[in-house]
Amino acid sequence: MAQTGLLKLLATLLCTLSLILPSLVLAEEKASEYDIAIDLATMLQSARSIIGENQDLINDPTIGDKGLSADVVRERALEKFKTAKGGVEPDLTGDTLKSRLLKAQVDAISKVMEEHQETINQPGVAFKGFVPAVFARLVNEEFKRTMGEEAEVKVTAPPELIRNRKARPDDWEIGAIRTHLSAADWEKGAIFSAEAPDSGRPAFRVLVPEYYGQGCLACHGEPKGELDVTGYPKEGGSLGDLGGVISVTLFRN
Repeated sequence: MAQTGLLKLLATLLCTLSLILPSLVLAEEKASEYDIAIDLATMLQSARSIIGENQDLINDPTIGDKGLSADVVRERALEKFKTAKGGVEPDLTGDTLKSRLLKAQVDAISKVMEEHQETINQPGVAFKGFVPAVFARLVNEEFKRTMGEEAEVKVTAPPELIRNRKARPDDWEIGAIRTHLSAADWEKGAIFSAEAPDSGRPAFRVLVPEYYGQGCLACHGEPKGELDVTGYPKEGGSLGDLGGVISVTLFRN
């Protein structure tokens, strides 16, 4: 009788494990997708910040070569990424999805910088239009050309803040921004993620909120409606307002 009871207990445990293990595997897969999305957002932020930090240099009409070659920006972006990740260097040589996507993104950063050296280094011209937002869009477009079947990265924003039609949020992004990221009780800086289709394809999607810093207000602050250096009317934003969102989509086969 004791042996029979033990066998029944083992059978129950096995049955329970058979129900739990698939959930654990799925949770690990989601965590992996989440980590990939965060790394892609972090790499984009790292590279974009270099353009922002050097905006005055880029727009200096008295200097020709600005020293911002593709190699220089690539290495600085990798160093910033490493710092943001607590000293962990990105693996750009492996066969994992994360490695392949990060390598493609870094290659896109290099290609954009290579293709815009003439603009960046043009003497006698002040504002050149090569601002962080433009740089990020070009990198994301190049990334999509090579990896669009597997992933996409886009910098978007609440619809009322969109300046470029290419950056418009889709219906899912609009809903998530309004319901979550813009909600009064949403923790500032918290990232939203969910399983949601994109263009009819199953996907895991992540939204990383970004807020206006002091440097953003020159173009996006007060007085509302005044034209900024790019020729767009200012949005009248305040320090700390939600100004944009990095949207990362990882498609599932």
